Amino acid sequence: MSNSTDPRVMAVIAFFEQLKPADLSRMEAHYTEQAFFKDPFNEVKGVAGVKAIFAHMFESLDSPRFTVLDALVQQNQCFLSWDFHFKLKGQSLPRRIHGSSHLRFAPDGRVAYHRDYWDAAEEFYEKLPLLGPLLRLIKRRLKV
Repeated sequence: MSNSTDPRVMAVIAFFEQLKPADLSRMEAHYTEQAFFKDPFNEVKGVAGVKAIFAHMFESLDSPRFTVLDALVQQNQCFLSWDFHFKLKGQSLPRRIHGSSHLRFAPDGRVAYHRDYWDAAEEFYEKLPLLGPLLRLIKRRLKV
């Protein structure tokens, strides 16, 4: 976990590291009503959209969990680096995605902007049985 002492950051980290499906009902405690969220697959505005993304995560994956590795805070924003651990439904192989989040806080301390950055090709698509070998081949051919 991060060594940040900023109460806003500590609250967000605790929320995500302990996130369970039942916790989605209190998403408004951490995100503003008009919060913006974007990751490699989604872009939504509004806390209802953010909730829907995480609800879909719990429906689609087994044992999803976040581990925050570090946090850098400056005024009303922070960057988190994290690992996302999960299993695809029906599979026993654990998987991990390494990424980062850029958060901006509203004056009340809740998240108003949340942008996740991670390499969807390397962290996800290259590990798929049919698509992975093709992407790895393309990557090798483009490498200098």
